[in-house]
Order: sequence, then C-alpha cells, then structure tokens
Amino acid sequence: MLLPNGIRHLPGYLDRPAQEALVDAIRGIVAEAPLYTPVMPGTGKEMSVRMTNCGSLGWVTDKERGYRYQPTHPVTGRPWPAIPSPLLDLWRGIAGYEKPPEACLVNFYSDDARMGLHQDRDEQDLKAPVLSVSLGNTCLFRVGGLNRNDRTLSFKLASGDIVVLGGEGRLCYHGVDRIYPATSTLLKNGGRINLTLRRVQP
Repeated sequence: MLLPNGIRHLPGYLDRPAQEALVDAIRGIVAEAPLYTPVMPGTGKEMSVRMTNCGSLGWVTDKERGYRYQPTHPVTGRPWPAIPSPLLDLWRGIAGYEKPPEACLVNFYSDDARMGLHQDRDEQDLKAPVLSVSLGNTCLFRVGGLNRNDRTLSFKLASGDIVVLGGEGRLCYHGVDRIYPATSTLLKNGGRINLTLRRVQP
C-alpha cells in the first residue's frame, strides 16, 4: 500500500505493556479534564466522538467561536493537564521535529462513532508533523490528498499503531469511517482512544 508522501504508518509500534501504561495515563488526564462532547461551528451539531486534551494548549470547537486552541478546558475552565512523558518520548523518537508538542488531543470513539474527512490546519506551525496513536478497538482509517475530492485509500489501524502526517502529507484529508467492535481487550468497556500530538505555535 503506497501512502501519500510524508504519511507514515507504524503498525504495532507500541507493545501491550506500553499501551496499558498510556491508558492509565489517559485515565488520570480524564479525571482532571473530563471528556466532553464537542459541537460543530455554525450548526452546533454534536460530534460523535467525546474529547479532552493535555498540554499547554488544547484543541476545542463550539458553535459560536469555531475551531481553535486555548489553554483551558471549555467546561471546567481549568488548565489542561501536562502531556505524559511516554508521549513526549514518542514524539522525540518518531516526529523528527526539534520543538516539543504543545497539545495532545484525546478522542474517545464509542463503537458507533465516526470522524469525517478533514484537514488538521488550525495550527500556526504547519512544518511540524501530527503524530497519532491508536489504542483499543481497530478502526478503518481513510486518507486522501490535499483537496477534499482527491482519491482516498483506506487501511485498518489497530491498538498500538502509530500514524505520522508530515511533510507533503501534513495537510492531507483524513478521517475514521468505522470502528470494529470487540477487536481489542485493552479498554474494558470497548471503544477506541486516539491521541494526536501537535505543535501549535512556530
């Protein structure tokens, strides 16, 4: 399978103990910065994922102000928790970018959740890659080109897989078409967690 330039798929990069350690770290983050349901700008329609963040900045969206990064949780008003050191280690080992990530978006997909094709373009620093970690049930991931109507290809992401969108592929459209229930025993109640590390400011 030939992925667009700059997009890397690292299957099975994290072993089971590393996955379990990350899930424990995410539980701690969610206890401090609870998952909430974001809504689309303009329409106010709820997304099918629930989300939170860690890092100095977090990605949020609401009906009134749209997509943006901010230093506080939109519901609690408190600063986001710090990015766990295992995720910073992953960035240092894989991203190939000298500056550390400032945001880690935590998306929780129930087994019927989806994510439509989109670009990650709310960051000021588009030279930095986006590093994505999959935990839990397998999903069908779809990636296209720099235009929404470009041809797409799909492949499965299993628990422990990592995807990097960088270089020419940094602004490729991508999304999650479906979750495959009961394909992992990592999360005791099922579903999938996706962690995306981003550098926001130059």
